[in-house]
Formats: sequence, C-alpha cells, structure tokens
Amino acid sequence: MSLGLTVSAPTGQYNPNKLLNLGSDRWSFKPEIALSHAFGPEQKWQLDTYANAYFFTDNTSYHGVEILREEPLPGIEGHISYSFINSLWASFDTRYSFRGTTLVNGVNQNNSQQNFILGIETNVSLNRQNALVFEFAKALVHQNGPALTGFAVKYNFTWGKDYR
Repeated sequence: MSLGLTVSAPTGQYNPNKLLNLGSDRWSFKPEIALSHAFGPEQKWQLDTYANAYFFTDNTSYHGVEILREEPLPGIEGHISYSFINSLWASFDTRYSFRGTTLVNGVNQNNSQQNFILGIETNVSLNRQNALVFEFAKALVHQNGPALTGFAVKYNFTWGKDYR
C-alpha cells in the first residue's frame, strides 16, 4: 500500500479576458491511495489499483470578474504491468473519473464529467531514484472532459527511506 499527492501550481499564461488560456489560474491537488499485488512466475506481473480525487482551488478572475469553482473529481485507476528486468517494465492502464461539476458565481453549470481512458506506459529506471516514463493514452469516453489522445514523457525522482 502507498499514498501519494500530486500538486499542480497555477503556471502558464492566464488572461481572464481570453476564452482560451495555457494556464488555469488555480491550484489542483490529487491525493491517492494505491494497492499492489505481485503474481506469476518470479513475481514479474503486478496488479495496481488506485483511488484518488482531484481538488481544485477557485479561479477568482474567470472571464475577468467571475468566480469559477469546480467540485472534486474522484477517480479509480487500474494497471497491470510486467517487469522485463529490474530497470524496465511496461503496463496497460485504465482510469475512470466522474463528477467535477463546475459553478460560475455559484450557479451550477450542469456539466459533470465522465471520463474513461485507456493507455500504455513504459518505465525505464536510470538508477534507484531516477526514472523516465513514456505514456500513451486515449479517452474512450469523455463527457464534459478532454477528448484526450496523447503521448507524454515524464521524469520521476523518488526520495525517502526505503525507496526501491
């Protein structure tokens, strides 16, 4: 079992007078809890399940003077992975999230989300603390959510006692 916290700062240019912005002018926080179970010959297969929720601060300059508030966006994730060697593994991933209705100046926008995403991931550990992650994901269901199809490259740094 493990716990995690992802924090996204309000970076990126934000102009309240423009419809499209690179930034969101708000913070987001995603606490999560994960359970893992290794199985199969030499324990090379692993099943991971996550429960999490995104929480957002208000954007107090939405369209210049309005307040945008988003309710929490809970989700569940599942991953099945295979370790080829200690420093290389790949996985098949899925995520389902729901709710996340927004309110503008307290008025419900009736736009709750429902998202179902499938993806694949490859993790290359450079050493005990550093890893590169390559991901591809596609949203199969995206009601009021992003019509996501994309590729990402991430860098992970692990710290603390008893990391890998």
